[in-house]
Amino acid sequence: MSAQTEPRVIRLLIADDEHLIRGALEALLGLEPDIEVVASADNGVTAAELALETRPDICLLDLEMPGADGLEAATRILATVATRVIIVTRHARPGVLRRALATRVSGFVPKSTPAQELANVIRDVAAGKRYIDHEIAAAALTAERCPLTDRELDVLRVSRSAVGVQQIADQLHLASGTVRNYLSSAMTKLDAASRHDAAERAWQQGWI
Repeated sequence: MSAQTEPRVIRLLIADDEHLIRGALEALLGLEPDIEVVASADNGVTAAELALETRPDICLLDLEMPGADGLEAATRILATVATRVIIVTRHARPGVLRRALATRVSGFVPKSTPAQELANVIRDVAAGKRYIDHEIAAAALTAERCPLTDRELDVLRVSRSAVGVQQIADQLHLASGTVRNYLSSAMTKLDAASRHDAAERAWQQGWI
């Protein structure tokens, strides 16, 4: 009688800035016989560093994290580590899915996904499949297309945390006049009264 083959253990990294959620995921997914949590982080920067150190099979990243959000962390990780990334989010803004697919993310699921279902998604992604929650996919198909250029998106993204135009210019290594032109163009395209309104609308749509 041949010996039974042991299932391949999937090495998992979890990143979520909410301690209770991260702890629950570690505990519940750690109960699965074929999943081993090898690292956890509370921000995107640390997640990227730990991914390089531990080389997990799957990185489970929260979309909204300080330092670097899930997509920024995914970009850093996938540039240096042979792994696959699943994004989990509480706010499934339609445009985010397009950004996630452009980042080569392999899975996109809401935080409301039950632990057992999430474990199955992890298995599927580890096996080379892609998983996109059907409701998120449906919303993305009907979402408004982004009318902004990459540079306009850059200045709006930075403006969400920057105090003034000069600070945006310094962070993006642009002239302040160039930043004003990009902001003005973005505001016109979005019919926004201010750069803050434009940035908020772009964020709500998931474009930044």
